[in-house]
This record gives sequence, C-alpha cells and structure tokens, in this order.
Amino acid sequence: MPRSPLARALVALAATVTAATAGVLAPAVAQAAPRAAVNYVALGDSYSSGVGAGSYDLSTCLRSSRSYASLWAAGHAVTSFRFPACGGAVTADVRDGQVSSLDAGTTLATITIGGNDAGFAYVVSSCRFGSDADCTAAVDQARTFATTELPGRLDQTYAAIRDRAPNARLVVLGYPRLFELGSCGLFGMSTYKRTILNQAADVLHSVISARAGAAGATYVDVRGRFAGHGVCASTPWIKDITGLIEAYHPNADGYRYGYLAALQSAIG
Repeated sequence: MPRSPLARALVALAATVTAATAGVLAPAVAQAAPRAAVNYVALGDSYSSGVGAGSYDLSTCLRSSRSYASLWAAGHAVTSFRFPACGGAVTADVRDGQVSSLDAGTTLATITIGGNDAGFAYVVSSCRFGSDADCTAAVDQARTFATTELPGRLDQTYAAIRDRAPNARLVVLGYPRLFELGSCGLFGMSTYKRTILNQAADVLHSVISARAGAAGATYVDVRGRFAGHGVCASTPWIKDITGLIEAYHPNADGYRYGYLAALQSAIG
C-alpha cells in the first residue's frame, strides 16, 4: 500500500537520525601519518667521532659507538646513518672528503668543526707543558686565526654541505669550555692558563655560532651542559692529560650527558 506523505516524512526523519547517531557512536578512525625517513650523516672532527669515549671502530678516525652521533642514531627511528666524522679533521677534510657521504636524500647532518683549524692540539699542549708566556702566545695566535681566517673556512664548509644535501637540516654543535677554575691538584694547570683557554673556547663559540646562523643552520651551544664538569671537576666529563690522543676530549659521560643531551634539547 502506498505510504501517506506523513509516513514517508517520518521514515526519512528516522533514517537521518540513525545515520547521525551512527556517526557519533562510530567515528572514522584517523590514520596516522607515516613517519618521514631520517637519513642522518654525522660529519666533523674528533668531538663528533667520539674521541675520548672509547669503544672505537677499526679505522684511524677513532669513531666511537659512544659518540653523541652514534647515540642519537641508536635512539631514534633512523632509516640510514652515515658516520664520516674523523679525529683530527679540519674544514678542508670535510669539504674534500666527508661531504661525499651526503646526497639529496639526507635529512639531517650534524657537525663539529673549526677547533683543529685554529690549532687546538698546539694550543692545549703549549699551555699544558709550556710557560704562562707560551700559553698566552698560543692562545693569542688561535684567537687571531679564529676571528680572521676561520669564518671564511666555515662559510665554505657549510655551503659545501648545503650543495650536497639541499634537503637536510644542518645542526652545528659548538665546543665546551675545557676547565673548571677551582683547585686542580698539584700538577694541574694554573688558574691563569685555564682561564685564557676557556676564554678561547668562548671566542670559538662566537665565531662558529655566527657563521652557522648566517648559513641558516641550527647552532647548539654545549657550554652550559658541561658547566661544572670540566677538567678539575669532581666529576669531570672531559679528560685531562691521562692519554695523549684522548686528552681534552669528552669522556663517555660527556658525550651522553653533554653533547647528546644538548642535541636532543635542540632537535628532539
């Protein structure tokens, strides 16, 4: 029997209510967006390769599984991890060799570089084994280089990274102050030497952070993380002269609680 207009209206209303109720009771399940691939390349010098942390690979670069780079890669969903960082590297080594590990698929690149260009090993050895005058001369020479020559070298290096990895986020990490200024034992460096070496680290910070900013990179200042844990601290995260190769580099705690913590704070 044909339905009356009133019956047809009631049926339509019931269908509308049923559909609306179903929508409330059974909402569509949102699909999680797929994670973007993280293709990570860790460039740089000994502070990136992990000198001082132990547990090295078989290369002459002293790449450590306890470096901040290795630890960050192990703790994240990284699709690929390349690790060309090498102890003793200068900016030219990055441009001439390490950047070959980068490509258009690289999404993250980290680097510490510039300390060896400024004569890191010469400066600390001059201060450790030389007179106050020797130390002052070495630090002054490094400071002059850092403020005149190093900026151009850093600019070229960051540009080379950008050219090879145009889609990557570039993260530039700085260097810590090496020393605490309290008592340092009978054979420790004088307070004067430690003070001017820390001031030299501040000069490097100023130069590197400025050039990283000009290159559009993320700069990570690690000095605050290492404060209270330099050489002469009760719980140092930086090694003293106990081993010549590892001297004045972070130990395993320095890479984990200093560098890694600073990097995670900056990029997650």
